[in-house]
Amino acid sequence: MDTISCGWFSEIQAELWPGQAFSLKVKNVIHKEKSKYQDIQIIETETYGKCLILDGIIQCTSRDEFSYQEMIAFLPLFSHPNPKKVLIVGGGDGGVAREVVKHPLVEEVHQIEIDERVVELSKQHLPEMACGFKSEKLKLTIGDGFEYMKKHKNEFDVIITDSSDPIGPAVSLFNESYYKLMKHALKEDGIVCSQGGSFWLDLSYIKKTMSGCKEHFPKVSYAITSVPSYPCGHIGFVIGSLNQNQKFINSVNKIKNFDIEALNLKYYTPEVHDAAFALPRWVQKSLMSDII
Repeated sequence: MDTISCGWFSEIQAELWPGQAFSLKVKNVIHKEKSKYQDIQIIETETYGKCLILDGIIQCTSRDEFSYQEMIAFLPLFSHPNPKKVLIVGGGDGGVAREVVKHPLVEEVHQIEIDERVVELSKQHLPEMACGFKSEKLKLTIGDGFEYMKKHKNEFDVIITDSSDPIGPAVSLFNESYYKLMKHALKEDGIVCSQGGSFWLDLSYIKKTMSGCKEHFPKVSYAITSVPSYPCGHIGFVIGSLNQNQKFINSVNKIKNFDIEALNLKYYTPEVHDAAFALPRWVQKSLMSDII
């Protein structure tokens, strides 16, 4: 079904968020194609700038992408004492890579993205995000994340999974078996952080994802950030650590030796880091308050 009608793009996903839709007024369609894996659209909107859409679902807009990219990158990076080697799974627009390479302790960034067309089109039409691919720290591989991690053991300090929602090519990235693979690829005190969905839409699915993570990681938590162009205006992250004594909050002490201003951030601060783990009471009770 065409998602653009009468000059408006409408994000309608009955399977993922039934009974609601989000619409953006379209100035023009920049690009549209069907790759080997998914439908890809890039549009210019009236108020949100450029917008990348995969299989009818908004992935990012120029107006608010930084809040997602910065949080999924720096929540795990500033929770880890020495994140020298990082793996990014997905993230074909380059936004997460743009943030990860900023961290002064990060020496190597490896990225595995399944759809090379997303990378190519982002470089062409979304250079403010795809600039992450230009870093000398980064090595990009086009391929399957599962197969990639099977070949790497005890190698990474942090693994960040920047996936689309749990349908299409990204569905396997939310399963327990995926967390098992990530554990295999991490060093002893490694940390993982994955897109975790919205508690307003499907809290039971978040609980299932966290349960899968808990089978392999002794410390698991859930954090949130504000992204106006995402369903319900926010998104969450499932974050896990192999260090059973891990504390994801109190980040002010962990970050005090870094020049935050030099990182050129728009959203992330030490205070925002800690606040991201403060959940509404009904969510905290459902997810169990002892997960932090």
